[in-house]
Formats: sequence, C-alpha cells, structure tokens
Amino acid sequence: MAEPDIDDIERRMGKAVEVLKHEFVGLRTGRATISMLDPVRVDVYGSVMPINQIGTVSVPEPRMISVQVWDKSNVKAVEKAITASGLGLNPQADGTLIRIPIPELNEQRRKELTKVAGQYAEQARVAIRGVRRDGMDGLKKLEKDGEIGEDDAKMWHDEIQNLTDASIKKVDEALAQKTKEILQV
Repeated sequence: MAEPDIDDIERRMGKAVEVLKHEFVGLRTGRATISMLDPVRVDVYGSVMPINQIGTVSVPEPRMISVQVWDKSNVKAVEKAITASGLGLNPQADGTLIRIPIPELNEQRRKELTKVAGQYAEQARVAIRGVRRDGMDGLKKLEKDGEIGEDDAKMWHDEIQNLTDASIKKVDEALAQKTKEILQV
C-alpha cells in the first residue's frame, strides 16, 4: 500500500522554520554583527549573490560593520543592495571599503523592525502552507488512483495538518521571541 512521504513534508516544513530563524539573525537588536548582512543579496555578474561572496564583511567596532569589496566595479551595487535591504542602514563608500554605521535603535525603528520580522514570519508560514498543499495534493492523487482508501487518506490528512500546525507554532514562537528581543531597550 502506498503512503505519502511524511518525512519529506516534515523536512521541508522544518527547513522553512530554519530559514526564518536564519533571517531573524540578520535583524539587528542594537549591536553590529556580521550576520546582519546575511539577508542582503547583491545583483552582480548577471546573478544575485550573498554579500559575503563579493567582499569581506567584518565588525571593526561595536556599532560599525565594514565590507571590503574585492572588485571595485561592484561597490555601487553593494551600496545599493544594503540601502534597499530594508534594514535601515546607510552605507558610506571609501574606495573599495564600505562602512556601515549602526544607528541607535529608536522606538519608531524598533517598531519597523518588528514589522520586518512579521513579514519574514509570514513568508515562512506561506512556505509551510505550500508544503502542506503539496502533501495534500499528493494524498488526493493517491486516493484518486486507488492506492489508499478513504480512511487512510483521512488519517494522513490529519497527520499532515498536525505537522503544519506544529511548524506554524514554531514560527509564531520564533516571532514572539524576536519581537521581544527587538523591543527590549
């Protein structure tokens, strides 16, 4: 008797939660970290690349990030990507070195960052629901092809829904934790 690939569904949902947590690392809470620039993607050489593949990212001071761009022709693209990232950072180029001062977080900026965190969380929820939809479609196909019965389909349906609920709960918990972290003065 055939059955849906529950392990694959669980793995893909877990990956969506992992990606969310990785994106949350990039949201700042007041101190400069190299990982703050992880969500930034730069359009160079005809493709979109992470910033750490275009230059060396470092934290010379607690409130400053620097990016030493390897190819001078990419400096403008890196500056533009950082500015457009929605992180509220204003890069300053000096030759191939880009300095990014980390401003003090004010109340308004904290609220903006919680909104960005909410958007990241919603993207994760959408990804999880997409995995759920794929699982349900596979389940319907198995049932339609007569490979599983109606009772088994209902059982697998409930199993996939439970995985979905658990994954979305993890997303909500991660969002609550990050929001608390951002709003903490």
